[in-house]
Amino acid sequence: MHQLLTEGEIIVLGLLAEHPRHGYDLEQAIRERGIREWTSLGFSSLYYLLDKLADKGLATPQQGQGGKTKKVFTITPAGIAACRQSVQRMLTDLQPSNTGFMVGMANSPLIDEVAFNQSLRERHAHIEERLTTIIATRERQQPLPDFVDALFDYSISLLEAERQWLQKAAARTNTMDKIDLKKEFKTLYNPPKEFTIVDVPPMQYLMVDGHGDPNTAPSYTEAVEALFSVSYALKFASKKQLSKDYTVMPLEGLWTSDNMDDFLTREKDNWDWTMMIMQPEWITADMVQAAIEAVRAKKGLPGLDRIRLESYNEGNSVQIMHVGSYDEEAPTLRKLHHEYMPGQGLTFGGRHHEIYLGDPRKTDPSKLKTVLRQPVKNL
Repeated sequence: MHQLLTEGEIIVLGLLAEHPRHGYDLEQAIRERGIREWTSLGFSSLYYLLDKLADKGLATPQQGQGGKTKKVFTITPAGIAACRQSVQRMLTDLQPSNTGFMVGMANSPLIDEVAFNQSLRERHAHIEERLTTIIATRERQQPLPDFVDALFDYSISLLEAERQWLQKAAARTNTMDKIDLKKEFKTLYNPPKEFTIVDVPPMQYLMVDGHGDPNTAPSYTEAVEALFSVSYALKFASKKQLSKDYTVMPLEGLWTSDNMDDFLTREKDNWDWTMMIMQPEWITADMVQAAIEAVRAKKGLPGLDRIRLESYNEGNSVQIMHVGSYDEEAPTLRKLHHEYMPGQGLTFGGRHHEIYLGDPRKTDPSKLKTVLRQPVKNL
């Protein structure tokens, strides 16, 4: 019994079965027939495959006539037998298809819905482009042998089926109004670049407590990863179970220290923090627990055990929009602590609060937007 051949080996042997060919002739046939529309066979691997098939005794190389240097390869009887056996197995066995796409779908909760929908739109565009190319390739080569025409039909049918699925998926994502809580609480999440006093209503948050420099403490990274994973799990659960879709809110942090000047001097090792993400009012403790267990089953993140759902009431607060890196907050905080608050007859009434509206992984530090908020009370 012959060893089963790889897809690339079958393609090359199948072309050699038509007539002897050299490497460049094989490449031309592959291009003209659109074979790369349904296989990953690369040009650079052709010569490797030819030498491999020759070593196995499945093809025989001969020097070209007339002093030509190109080797012409001929399929051997053993090559024909091995190719026949592998082709029959390929036609019979049901193999996974679109495995990359399925892996992406299984892990889509890792990205937000805007990115997910954009990815599906781009995939739809790629499908349309590939359909156009394959149909044009088939028409350009008519008339074709029946088995080749059937191969084109099969490829086109698969692409058309996926195009139809993508159109349905797009329709599903557009049937539900998405709630953007940042817009509903615009005064709290988009303040001006000057100090303003606001009354912050009670809100509920997923929270994780910790201590130390957020740039170096592993517990901080674990907290942020767990918060976002559970927040997206809750979003999808809300959409599926309650038909309520919403945009996941940004990361927020409550910060304190025994000496509040540690925030001005950036003594980060002395900071205590609570990282948190605001949740819609209809999210319940039971939903949170179910989301935590769902994420645990997939990822087993160490920060999951520290998550809690808690209501937080800041009340009267002073806030400002800071634009720039996090380490450039000190002058603004100094002015807030030592000028604005004393001038208004106010003092500290709670933990320093920051809302991170930009992604530090993608945004230039000079353009990061951070809401700086300080709960206050009268002197």
